[in-house]
Amino acid sequence: MKKLLTAFSMLFLLIGNTIFSQSNQDKKGFALLELYTSEGCSSCPPADELLGKIQKEQLENHVYVLSYHVDYWDKQGWKDIFSDADYTKRQYDYAKYMGKDPVYTPQVVINGKIDYIGSQETSLRNGIKSALSKPALASLNLESTQNGENLSVNYAVEGTSKNSRIFFAVVQKEAKTNVKRGENANRVLSHYQIVRHLYSVDLNKNKKGTTAIRLPKNYNSQDFEIIGFVQDMNSGAILGIKRG
Repeated sequence: MKKLLTAFSMLFLLIGNTIFSQSNQDKKGFALLELYTSEGCSSCPPADELLGKIQKEQLENHVYVLSYHVDYWDKQGWKDIFSDADYTKRQYDYAKYMGKDPVYTPQVVINGKIDYIGSQETSLRNGIKSALSKPALASLNLESTQNGENLSVNYAVEGTSKNSRIFFAVVQKEAKTNVKRGENANRVLSHYQIVRHLYSVDLNKNKKGTTAIRLPKNYNSQDFEIIGFVQDMNSGAILGIKRG
């Protein structure tokens, strides 16, 4: 009987440690770098290159990069093919959260809390280090299935705030553009982690569910990825994140 109890106790401890370990893994610190950039901005290419470099270096360290191409540069001689008014609105929302005006490019917002000039490497790396030292407040579980031009994503979230949303970014990992006019005329620009679409779901009622995402025509699992993250819509803070 004692041997049976001992074996049971060891099994209980093993399972408990596994659950504890998984919980800690889910809540491990992360850094989400949201870059606001444009092909029409001459100071943006160095930031694009830096964020691409950081993404490749930090891929295994819970560091995520999302590049949003804003549209307010489009009237300056060159229309950015990746620009979207929704991304401009998102940047202005951050300006309200952080009490900073006007907006600018290249701007990087880390975990929805603090911004940096996107080309200043030392400051960015210090910001990443600080973000990684703090545990995530929410954990995500994502499972996706592609059906033709749509992606069905099952999600489950733990640890949200009262007014939070889950966002799904459809990300193109790399692209090059031959810019013919504007401040970057006659340059071939490299882009990384380009947000092609951004979807969101209100989490106030249901912390789990399924959502359908429309995929770009050239979508494939090698050149694109899905990144899900939870955001507190009262403060702008990012609570948790995961690749789909």
